[in-house]
Amino acid sequence: MATATVTSKGQITIPKSVRQSLHLHTGDRVLFEVHGEKEAVLKPVTKSVDEVYGRLHKTSRSAQSVEEMNRAVSKRMSRKKS
Repeated sequence: MATATVTSKGQITIPKSVRQSLHLHTGDRVLFEVHGEKEAVLKPVTKSVDEVYGRLHKTSRSAQSVEEMNRAVSKRMSRKKS
């Protein structure tokens, strides 16, 4: 079990073990679901298409092949698992 301390600004740092278990990375969003007065559940929020639309398009980049894109996706997914 991991714990965190609330700062004077009401912030917490999510422990590394929790971030790894939930595959959270910098910029990811989380949802706090409050149950009664004594329990809250933290859930990763998946990104909508609107949030990621256009992120890959850069006019200065040349087009990539499907194989290159598959390699990039595989590399990113292997980093998420470790």
